Amino acid sequence: MQPERESDHYTTLGVETDATRREIERRYKRLAAEHHPDRGGDEERMKTLNEAYRVLRDDTRRAAYDAERDEATNSRAVREFVPATSASATADALWGRMAGALLSIFGGTVLLCLVRFQYVVFFGVWMAHAAIAYARSGFAPTHLARRTAWAQEAAFFSVVAGGLYGLYLVLTTL
Repeated sequence: MQPERESDHYTTLGVETDATRREIERRYKRLAAEHHPDRGGDEERMKTLNEAYRVLRDDTRRAAYDAERDEATNSRAVREFVPATSASATADALWGRMAGALLSIFGGTVLLCLVRFQYVVFFGVWMAHAAIAYARSGFAPTHLARRTAWAQEAAFFSVVAGGLYGLYLVLTTL
């Protein structure tokens, strides 16, 4: 059997996939009489009819052909699928989260300086923490960045606490 066919055997004979052996034989004989080269028919068309009938009349060959045909249909559907993510899309998502976190911290700092509204800074810190957690989740479970998450968390919150305390000292001296 050929791996790629322009048309399948069922359409060659003009029968349904659930056609009985008798229907296939009847249809083959009608088309063979019509397309036989001795009666002025096309030799290539007759070869395709013979091949289709040879496969579909034998139950074993027909079952193998149907399985191959189903597999080809399934693999074609899988090949046509285009993933929505790529390495650059993941990198853009990470940098987008980081930019959002930095903008929130900057905006929160400005608002803290203007009206001393500390909860906006907290929101920026929360977004920065989410961005770091997202970046860490992109690594394999055995990667060093995933195994030392506790150290990253301790360092992150130490920097946040130190930065906020430094900002508090600056604001109280103003």
